[in-house]
Amino acid sequence: MKDMVVFSGRSNRPLAERVLNYLGLPLGRAQLENFPDGEISLKLFEDVRGRDAFVIQSTCTPVNENLVELLIYIDCLKRASAKRITAVMPYFGYARQDRKDEGRVPITAKLVANLLTVAGTDRVLTLDLHAAQIQGFFDIPVDNLSAEPVITAYVESLNVGPITLVSPDIGNAKRARVYAEHLGGELAIIDKRRVSGTEAASYNIIGDIKDKSVLMVDDMIATAGTVSQAARLVRERGVKRVIAAATHGVLCGPAVERLAEVRIDHLAITDSIPLKEEARRRLPNLTVLTISELLGEAMRRIHCNESVSSLFMR
Repeated sequence: MKDMVVFSGRSNRPLAERVLNYLGLPLGRAQLENFPDGEISLKLFEDVRGRDAFVIQSTCTPVNENLVELLIYIDCLKRASAKRITAVMPYFGYARQDRKDEGRVPITAKLVANLLTVAGTDRVLTLDLHAAQIQGFFDIPVDNLSAEPVITAYVESLNVGPITLVSPDIGNAKRARVYAEHLGGELAIIDKRRVSGTEAASYNIIGDIKDKSVLMVDDMIATAGTVSQAARLVRERGVKRVIAAATHGVLCGPAVERLAEVRIDHLAITDSIPLKEEARRRLPNLTVLTISELLGEAMRRIHCNESVSSLFMR
């Protein structure tokens, strides 16, 4: 893979290094700095002309700076005559703003898609988009990977016996059903009503969970309002064990405090976003799963023009 070169932004360098370790490649040499006024400066020290270039950058907090850094990387590679540029975005920021649910609001996910395309991106590789239809915002290929194989392997390693999948809301039922099929478990759904952007009130559970081990899976944990309230609700219904997992540990606002206060036996997120030190310190039940092999294999297949979707065929 001598004509493949991989660069990393500053949002999640440890993940990039794990991906490169899987691929057996060195990190592409580049210099990223900030001018005194905050503007970003980039200089490549690799010859990328005619090469297959990948940039690993999660657009997590600080979202705007990391997004602009990615766009600058793409523009630089385009002007340096890279053959193909793939934006590897383990976490795709602004994915929750994917539609106009009221008047006079933007569709920011579409704006980000436009920016990436105009900058010169030829392909996007991402993980568990908040809304799968965002793939349709692009006129270039988008590979939306799933962390399900990684999370499923973790749950199986716990050896907790039969699992009941609990969807924290009706909208997440499809995701929960996939896990239920692969883990051979039953499915239950929480009937939830959202109060505001930061609070959600849970009401009823559709399905039998008493004296069972339950698994709650979502694409992300942001303020942890949904997962903490769901955990309290299933505890009230007499479950034996609570396992919670999410692909993206955004963990913003009161998330760590909420998770520390609720009884969750096992909590897992992936390394798509760097773990905050507060979370590491206050959440002893938290396990961080790596998606480096999943991303690395997808990147290898893209480079070799092999099927990416076959990664998920069982």
